[in-house]
Amino acid sequence: MEYRYSATTIGGFIQQLAVCYVGRGYWFYVQGVIPKQKDPKEIDEKLLTKYQIRASKFQRCRRKRWGVANLQYLRWENSFLILATHGIHAFFKEEAKRIKDVRREPIYFEGYSISYQNGHPKVSLAQGTYEELKAYFLELAVHRQADYIAKEVRKLPFESYAPVRRQLVYILTSVNKRRKAAGLPLVPYQCIRFRRTIYQPFTPFPTPIEGSRWAMLGKKRRSRRRE
Repeated sequence: MEYRYSATTIGGFIQQLAVCYVGRGYWFYVQGVIPKQKDPKEIDEKLLTKYQIRASKFQRCRRKRWGVANLQYLRWENSFLILATHGIHAFFKEEAKRIKDVRREPIYFEGYSISYQNGHPKVSLAQGTYEELKAYFLELAVHRQADYIAKEVRKLPFESYAPVRRQLVYILTSVNKRRKAAGLPLVPYQCIRFRRTIYQPFTPFPTPIEGSRWAMLGKKRRSRRRE
């Protein structure tokens, strides 16, 4: 079976990383960027071969039973991650100075923070992203109509994982506090999406099971990055 690793949307990358990898014990990681002058596929092949990342589910089960670490490789455009489980592997020696533990140091990617807490993967907005969004919406709070602010919230490209939803609720609560003090109509919380899109991370033309509008947004972001 072909080993798939190249995500076609940011949302698909985050889903594969958090749900399928971090959530299943791939806690040790190296994060990198492929230089523009290099062919990503050549780098992919080099890393996949060097660390013997390609493996069937049966081989991965055997490795786990023998105390050997399993590895995964994931790439979005020129950004990549190598992730590993507990165990013995040359990866830990070769990358010793660069390896991080997602339980202690979150993975930051495209405005998200991905970590592992209380036995579960956690996807939230990175602190810097959260602060920028809060500052932006507080600036709009008493200078724009409620409908305009609601549309701006709906346009946000971030998937509605539970921690992300909570952060957006906190932002909207601060906005409505200012609007209430100014005697203005409140922004409805219904403008926050409460269901996240489910992606097929590696499909050539990704169409989420839900929320096709967000798939198109992901494509637009992808095309802009290529320009």
